[in-house]
Amino acid sequence: MSQTIDLMNEGASLDEILQSVSLPAEWLERPWMRPVDDEPEFVIRNIWRQYGGWWDLDPAYLKPSPKAELAGELVRLGGGAEVIAARAQELVDEGDFKLACHLIELAVASDPTSVSLHGTRAEIYDARRMAERSLMSIGIFSAAAAESREIADGS
Repeated sequence: MSQTIDLMNEGASLDEILQSVSLPAEWLERPWMRPVDDEPEFVIRNIWRQYGGWWDLDPAYLKPSPKAELAGELVRLGGGAEVIAARAQELVDEGDFKLACHLIELAVASDPTSVSLHGTRAEIYDARRMAERSLMSIGIFSAAAAESREIADGS
């Protein structure tokens, strides 16, 4: 907790704090400290909200464009939704689940009724779910996969 608050007081953004604060490995090996239900990243976010509020210090997110508009523009610049989805799948194969999820979310936001994009999204979130340890992450990624699987399978 003190690392997070110290960095906040130094003017660090939420993203900078999330990338730099870590718990000692030996702490996470203790049975009562293992990230089973929750994760240290989620605790950092809660500390941020408690002491810093909702804004993450990124000026673009103070009054952002609608997600679908931003996604559409980025996907257009990137060569289309299928190109973005293919890159997301490559990132999964490389083990970069975080970036893969951002890309597939952009692709789907740009074309929310696409059966093929939802099929890829379901695969990506299934893979990410399998790589997670905490119940919260597993549950959220499972729900995302199921949501897209319904659309992909026409259920």
